[in-house]
Amino acid sequence: MSILISIFLTVFAVNIFPVFMPPTWSVLTYFQVRHGLNVFELAIIGTFAATAGRLILAKLSNVIIRKEILSEKTRANIDVIKKRLMEHKEFTIWVFLFYALAPLPSNQLFLAYGLTDLPLAMIAAPFFIGRFLSYVFWVFTVSKITLHITASAFARGAFMGTYYVLIQIITLAVVWLFAKIDWEKLFKDKKLALLK
Repeated sequence: MSILISIFLTVFAVNIFPVFMPPTWSVLTYFQVRHGLNVFELAIIGTFAATAGRLILAKLSNVIIRKEILSEKTRANIDVIKKRLMEHKEFTIWVFLFYALAPLPSNQLFLAYGLTDLPLAMIAAPFFIGRFLSYVFWVFTVSKITLHITASAFARGAFMGTYYVLIQIITLAVVWLFAKIDWEKLFKDKKLALLK
């Protein structure tokens, strides 16, 4: 039982931090290879922990960045995209579902979503479903391919290669761009411009 609690807390911590954390599927694969755990059991624990962590990350993004750091003008600008997303709820739900199916980092997606002040309940279920299916696939596949995933590989920061760091920086830049695009001008005039 203690190993399951450790897995939950580890995955939760990985998902609450906005940057420079290993992919959740790689953490779950590590536990599966090291302890020979059931893939489905591991995936369900990981999915609950990841979803909880990401929802808290989105809430913190809303409370700290949107409400305390962003200017009124930037918040009003983001509200334009918020209104558009509320008008197309099904689209937003499908985007989160398909994104969650891919082994892509979701931290910046939740940071951006938190900036919109949209309800978290709208994205919780599609993210949960997508990540569960994704984790089952990736943990099963990678654990079969990988013969040796050791604690020392994680300790050395093997996941922190140049490619990984570059992806984190680029996706953070995308979140910044998300807040700076003049959404009203884009929707009305079909022109891409930044807030002045």
